[in-house]
Amino acid sequence: MKSIAVFCGSSEGNLPIYSEQAAQVGTYLAKQGIRLVYGGGKNGLMGVVANAALQAGGEVLGVIPHFMAPKEVAHKGLSQLLWVDSMHERKQKMFEISDGFIAMPGGFGTLDELFEIVTWAQLGLHRYPIGLLNVQGYFNPLLQFADQIVAHGFTSAATRSCVLHAEEIDALIQIMKAYQYPEGSQWLKHTDQT
Repeated sequence: MKSIAVFCGSSEGNLPIYSEQAAQVGTYLAKQGIRLVYGGGKNGLMGVVANAALQAGGEVLGVIPHFMAPKEVAHKGLSQLLWVDSMHERKQKMFEISDGFIAMPGGFGTLDELFEIVTWAQLGLHRYPIGLLNVQGYFNPLLQFADQIVAHGFTSAATRSCVLHAEEIDALIQIMKAYQYPEGSQWLKHTDQT
């Protein structure tokens, strides 16, 4: 993996460990020579992960929509900041320039980015690893719900296996490096009636 998109909160949350782990992610990626791709913000966990990567000498590429310019949330000190026209274009651009994805604790925006990239894997649009940094069990309810989706027949176990997770960044990266796309996860294979 040469570029990893990190989806995370524009807030820092209410536990110090979220910021601590975000800083570890940025530092780790920089030291591994992996470019950080993220939403381009200076606030919250987004800012923490970007600043840590930059301080460790890493390359950081932000992607942010033009409508956020008046809100002054863009990080001006990045290696590169790309401006796009919409949230949809932001997700597409982050996808195009990344070959791995990590979701950290965050809110609905983080989940939106995560679900879209998982859906694209399910459809066979990419074969890249998707990891959850499960800080203090933050994603446990989501992982349980993913199991329920399988149990109720709304996705396959192969698709569920696309969502990797670990509690520490080094462990997560190792799992992601070993990942092999499950061929049976492609939704189109299961629905093609022709």
